[in-house]
Amino acid sequence: MTGTQNKKNKRQTGAYYEQAAGKYLEQLGYEILEYNYRCRAGEIDIIAKDNGCVVFCEVKYRSDDQKGHPLEAVDARKQKVIFRCAVHYLSERCLGDIPCRFDVIGIRGKDGMKQAEVTYIKNAFTG
Repeated sequence: MTGTQNKKNKRQTGAYYEQAAGKYLEQLGYEILEYNYRCRAGEIDIIAKDNGCVVFCEVKYRSDDQKGHPLEAVDARKQKVIFRCAVHYLSERCLGDIPCRFDVIGIRGKDGMKQAEVTYIKNAFTG
């Protein structure tokens, strides 16, 4: 497999699990506002609304623990990127006075969402 094909497959896998995480959040009563919000600072996987709070959610998937638990991938550098994107999103939409938080969903498993282990952390980090 070439590097381009591998990157495309990873993106497809990521998109699958981001959509699955969005459905998970909807089952919890969240309203999904946007998937894959991009700006000059980077990308946020899911932006949702939960009881008047804007939720910026990072989704990480791992088929196994070979590269560590999915939640470990949301390190300080990644948190900074998400925070900068969130500031851009709030500014762009004039939502500066609306409460917000940063959540992380880690998904681990090999057979799609049927047997996946989902770990959801509300308020996983602050800006």
